Amino acid sequence: MPTITVIIPTYNRAWVLKRAIKSVLAQDFHDFEIVVVDDGSTDNTTEVLESYQQICVIRQEHRGVSAARNAGIARASGRLITFLDSDDLWLPGKLSAQVAFFNNNPDALICQTEEIWIRNGNHVNPKKRHKKYSGMIFEYCLELCIVSPTAVMMSRGLFDKIGTFDETLPICEDYDLWLRTACRFPVYLIETPLVIKYGGHPDQLSKRWGADRFRIQALKKVLESNLLSPSQYCATVAALRNKCSIYASGCLKRGRDKEANHYMSLSDHFTNQADSLFKPTESPRQFTLSIDNTSGLSP
Repeated sequence: MPTITVIIPTYNRAWVLKRAIKSVLAQDFHDFEIVVVDDGSTDNTTEVLESYQQICVIRQEHRGVSAARNAGIARASGRLITFLDSDDLWLPGKLSAQVAFFNNNPDALICQTEEIWIRNGNHVNPKKRHKKYSGMIFEYCLELCIVSPTAVMMSRGLFDKIGTFDETLPICEDYDLWLRTACRFPVYLIETPLVIKYGGHPDQLSKRWGADRFRIQALKKVLESNLLSPSQYCATVAALRNKCSIYASGCLKRGRDKEANHYMSLSDHFTNQADSLFKPTESPRQFTLSIDNTSGLSP
């Protein structure tokens, strides 16, 4: 059994798939298997994959990235799982750095590395709101996804504790998974950038208007999960209220009044729920972010 299973979901990205696979084969840690899940591609993805004898290929009807990643998880035999989006690539020391981290910190379940961002062929610096943290980072994950599937490595056993990707979410499925993870377990950071993450191409689903409705769905799920501490619950309600307000405003501008009313009602429901459960000083309206960000573990 290999130490690591590398899962690469892909859909109609033959134009970059070779680059991603090449970055895995160039790693300085070699005890891994590669599982590519072709999610119903209609381009020449099959032809690209036929040139690699050492890769396990799973082909399925087009069901989305969550279903593709879940198929890879079900097939995986490594004790550590890592993902690589087919439009991104890894730098050569990525796997060895993360394996060393887990060897030094056997109780850890998940870690990620820093990233280099390329948008439309140009290097860009992440904004302050995209800053990654290490340790119990749940509150930092609420505004937007600060954990990258391409940068993580996790123990196989983590999925037994939190479940796998939600296949009902066409986007923001990673945001949902990291909320379920970070509310219970530390997510550690290796501060070396070992991933190159590409953006700006037209098939990126996250660029479409309305992505926040799927983040709201993920926030609702975790609020109903009975997993959150009082402070986590209040912080989550505050985040949900903000996202509902922004999304409802966008709906009103587009003449979607019924949808806007639904999200404002959802916001009111959870705000009232929090007010009834916790003291006024703990309510979403009073919440102030305060996190102990010290990991205490070895990089």
